[in-house]
Amino acid sequence: MRRRTLIGGLAGTVGAMGFMLGLGAWRSRPVADPKLPLPLSQMDWTLTDHLGATVQPQDWLNLPVMVFFGFTWCPDVCPTTLVDIESWLVELGPEADRLIVALITVDPERDTPEVLADYIGYFDPRMLALTGPAPEIAKAAEAFRVRYEKIPQDEGDYTMNHTAGVFLFRRGGSFAGIIDFHEDRRFAVPKIRRAME
Repeated sequence: MRRRTLIGGLAGTVGAMGFMLGLGAWRSRPVADPKLPLPLSQMDWTLTDHLGATVQPQDWLNLPVMVFFGFTWCPDVCPTTLVDIESWLVELGPEADRLIVALITVDPERDTPEVLADYIGYFDPRMLALTGPAPEIAKAAEAFRVRYEKIPQDEGDYTMNHTAGVFLFRRGGSFAGIIDFHEDRRFAVPKIRRAME
C-alpha cells in the first residue's frame, strides 16, 4: 500500500513538472510584438497604385521598402514628410533606385488613383501612391500597426488623424525600423542604409 502511494505521488509530481515545463515552453515561444509592423510576408492586403496597377505586399519582397501613411488633403505632416523622403532619396543617390517608396492613403474616399497621381507627381518620380477600398486600407493599416481616424469639421468637411512615421523593411520583408516624424532628420539616411544592407 505504501509502495503504491509512493509511486502515485511520484507519477503526480512528474506529471506536474511536465505540465509546468510544457507551459513554460509555450509561454516563451516567439510571438510578434503587437506594437511592431508585421513582416511584409505576413501581410494580406490588395491596393491599387496611382498608375492603376494592383499591389500586394508580396510584390515588395525583392527590394528594401519605405512606407508612409498619409492623405492628399493633409495640410502639413504629409507634404513635409514627402519632401523629407525626396531629400533622402537624393542623398542616397543611385542607391535609391533599389528602394521601393510608397505612400498609402488613409483617405480612400477622396484619394482615387487619379488624385494620387496628380499629388505624387509633385515629388520624386520613384515614389508610389496607393489607395483602395476602405476595408483593404484598414487591413494594411492594421498590419503596419497604423492608427487613423476621420475628424469631422465645419460644413460637412473632414480631416484625418493618423500615425506619422516612415516604416522601413529589409529585402525579404522583415521590419527594419521607423523614422519618427519628430526625430532628428540626420538619423534618417543612416537608418535607410542599414535597412538596405
